[in-house]
Amino acid sequence: MRKYLLSAVAAGAVLAGVGSAFADEEAAKKWIDQEFQPSVLTKDEQLAEMQWFIEAAEPFNGMEVNVLSEGIPTHSYESEVLTKAFEEITGIKVNHQILGEGEVVQAVQTQMQTGRNLYDAYVNDSDLIGTHSRLQLAVNLTDWMAGPAKDVTNPGLDLDDFMGTQFTTGPDGDLYQLPDQQFANLYWFRKDWFDREDLKTAFKEKYGYDLGVPVNWSAYEDIAEFFTNDVKEIDGVQIYGHMDYGKRAPDLGWRMTDAWLSMAGAGDKGEPNGIPVDEWGIRMEEGTCNPVGASVSRGGAANGPAAVYAIRKWDEWLRNYAPPGAASFDFYQSLPALSQGNVAQQIFWYTAFTADMVKPQSEGNNTVDEEGAPLWRMAPSPHGPYWEDGQKVGYQDVGSWTILKSTPEDRAKAAWLYAQFVVSKTVDTKKSHVGLTFIRDSTVNHESFTERAPKLGGLVEFYRSPDRVAWSPTGVNVPDYPKLAQIWWQQIGDVNSGAFTPQEAMDRLAQEMDTVMSRMQQADERANVYGGCGPRLNEPQDPEYWLSQPGAPKAKLANEKPQGETVNYDELVARWQQ
Repeated sequence: MRKYLLSAVAAGAVLAGVGSAFADEEAAKKWIDQEFQPSVLTKDEQLAEMQWFIEAAEPFNGMEVNVLSEGIPTHSYESEVLTKAFEEITGIKVNHQILGEGEVVQAVQTQMQTGRNLYDAYVNDSDLIGTHSRLQLAVNLTDWMAGPAKDVTNPGLDLDDFMGTQFTTGPDGDLYQLPDQQFANLYWFRKDWFDREDLKTAFKEKYGYDLGVPVNWSAYEDIAEFFTNDVKEIDGVQIYGHMDYGKRAPDLGWRMTDAWLSMAGAGDKGEPNGIPVDEWGIRMEEGTCNPVGASVSRGGAANGPAAVYAIRKWDEWLRNYAPPGAASFDFYQSLPALSQGNVAQQIFWYTAFTADMVKPQSEGNNTVDEEGAPLWRMAPSPHGPYWEDGQKVGYQDVGSWTILKSTPEDRAKAAWLYAQFVVSKTVDTKKSHVGLTFIRDSTVNHESFTERAPKLGGLVEFYRSPDRVAWSPTGVNVPDYPKLAQIWWQQIGDVNSGAFTPQEAMDRLAQEMDTVMSRMQQADERANVYGGCGPRLNEPQDPEYWLSQPGAPKAKLANEKPQGETVNYDELVARWQQ
């Protein structure tokens, strides 16, 4: 017998051995044969796992539950396909609603604040781990699986197989969220253009180094300038050297909190997040759980020279090198714009877009050839001049199943079964082929992805490489993500509109974060709202005191544009595969 069957038997999950019949055996077989292929499990192992789900779901047969997630291809597949499979196999109907990311965060916040059960489970970014572990309004999954939900926890869940559980674990060492989809923020470029000998020659003649994957922001800027103002046109189409978005909307906030400041070098060394200053510029001393400030005057870095430099470059590049209208795009509008095929590179590109960027030309994607092979590649994002070796390299989103304590236990258990179903080994390999947002090591290493890798522009190579751990979500320094995240987009939007300079906007942002954290401190000291782990702000000092200390916040560099540096893409991938 294989490992999964043995574990299922040991847990008492199999009714009467492998060959026994069960109520929905035909439904399970149909889905396994027609939809859940390929899989890391054999069909017998898949059938055994589904048999466990059927038996565990019996007390909830006929129940209808509601779950919520953001809109990416992975969740569309879950909502449109996997809900049907789950209902046919278990008898539990799931209404899997999809909204924008900002609306998901708002719904989570509303349920936490009011105690009203809006949804029975959420796919909620692990960026909220600092919030959930402090407020104690989310179910502690470690305790849940060992206690009340032991009877509905899949013996084949195999938490050790998940890539992202380190990001969904609180400072107490307990798991609060279960990864459902995961994607990194990488660099994207048109390899077919970068490989052209005439462009390589022209670039080297002008800048003195090779056209290639930029290692630093200086090279990225040079490449953006080159394609926008020197090359100008390819195959009769006007081209641009950069793509981004800038619409004053909630997604502009997480455009910046998704490690943009740390990519410039604003934070401290340390993985998965800087210690003591993280990628938001919030300081929390090592060994504590109490943030002490975001402003430079309190030891933070949100308005320090590196952060201001990061925002200035975002604004300059958007204005100077991106296609017309990009400054008014939001997150969702920026994807189809890139697929038009008139952009040379993008410094801040989520791998969640891969599924759309490998669509055929017949669907309007001009970044693949006639056979569907990508003309582009993905690579590590370059870092700014304040960045030091040992700092966080980039951002990784881990959308994770989260259950709030305000959800009645029976509904929570039924939703928990669905959550485990859509991440199960039976389902995960096929789901990953649809959405390309890997969560399991076993899946990304499956032979079907070895075969498909050449069509995915470096995605498989990245997720099989040891480098992937250097990309991480928001960490535990952020004490209350919903309260603090909403500040960012409004202040950054004022830079895009021209109302404030980058320095003015970041000063206002840092001050407002400190003001909000001071209220959290009062609530924690008065009523233990954050379990004693709320902010304990430092008293403001002359910023020069902190800027003269080692580590972040860092003093302004005399030269913020060092020599550009690039690397050959093929050599980079070869290093990943060693």
